[in-house]
Amino acid sequence: MSALAAVLVLEDGRVFRGEAYGAVGETIGEIVFSTGMTGYQETLTDPSYKGQIVAMTAPHIGNTGINDEDFESRRIWVDGYVVRDPARVRSSWRANATLDETLEAQGVVGISGIDTRALTRHLRERGSMRAGISSASTDVDALLARVAAAPPMKGASFLADVTTPEAYIVPAVGDTRLRVAAIDLGIKGMTPRRMAERGIEVHVLPATATFEDIVAISPDGVFMSNGPGDPATADHAVDLLKQVLAARIPYFGICLGNQIFGRALDRGTYKLVYGHRGINQPVQDLTTGKVEITAHNHGFAVDAPIEGTFDTPYGPGRVTHVGLNDQVVEGLALLEQPAFSVQYHPEAAAGPHDAAYLFDRFVDLMTSSASTGKAGV
Repeated sequence: MSALAAVLVLEDGRVFRGEAYGAVGETIGEIVFSTGMTGYQETLTDPSYKGQIVAMTAPHIGNTGINDEDFESRRIWVDGYVVRDPARVRSSWRANATLDETLEAQGVVGISGIDTRALTRHLRERGSMRAGISSASTDVDALLARVAAAPPMKGASFLADVTTPEAYIVPAVGDTRLRVAAIDLGIKGMTPRRMAERGIEVHVLPATATFEDIVAISPDGVFMSNGPGDPATADHAVDLLKQVLAARIPYFGICLGNQIFGRALDRGTYKLVYGHRGINQPVQDLTTGKVEITAHNHGFAVDAPIEGTFDTPYGPGRVTHVGLNDQVVEGLALLEQPAFSVQYHPEAAAGPHDAAYLFDRFVDLMTSSASTGKAGV
């Protein structure tokens, strides 16, 4: 029995033909590529990929199957999946389902058997763009028309889709040393676990949380997570963070939380040509000179000067981390109050773990702030 044909159509008219993978149907989103050679389950379940079709640059995907332990959230969030050579069988003792079965069960439309090297080179040269996958029909012209009519990622907001509907608590491991209010903009499950391992009781709040909700917890610090969409649309989160900073509550943000921090400091954000996605991105910590290999998933970045300091409503700020491939801002900090952020994933469930120290830096920041009293709480 021959495999069902599928087609991938990019908004600039480039067409790739392959075979259906996962659910049969049609999907449209922004197509991006991820350079990780492992960790596909963590990628699929990262809420930051909402609205995107993800193409894997590693040619062989699915060999370790899917298990119940490595989900980063309650479901798969990618809007489409592109692989070159899917594994025919799962070969890990931890697996309880194949990747193909899981994609099908969760309604994720994919395509396999295409030249992902050619696709990646095309996206590197032309930039991320809208695309469509269809295994329900191979009518290229009709699919291209629907792709052209779809909204772009710039201006998109998905926070209402990915955030938790209700607050919940991740208890500290061992004795509770500190309490953190974590704003869920699309949080990955490993993030509160990394904090809990350090004696932090994590109160995860919806993206709609107010400053009064935060104050009611009496936190030692506030955290804002990763998340999908254009940071220029996240006005509520920016306004909330401004209140946190005005109260001088220690702050740590990652990914979208870094972009929200940048906006709160009156810096702009912009869309990268094709973004950073994968678990092999080199970043330099400008405060120490150390180079880290880090996990990324972002298509937007903060516009701030790499050298020197810049003015903010809360005193001087500076860029603390920079991407070595393209000099993109990868971290920010205030110099006169306890607040910092990074653009990548220090929890990095699939690895690497070079940046795990940032959670310790957050602990030190909260501990130091607590010794002098918590303003505004």
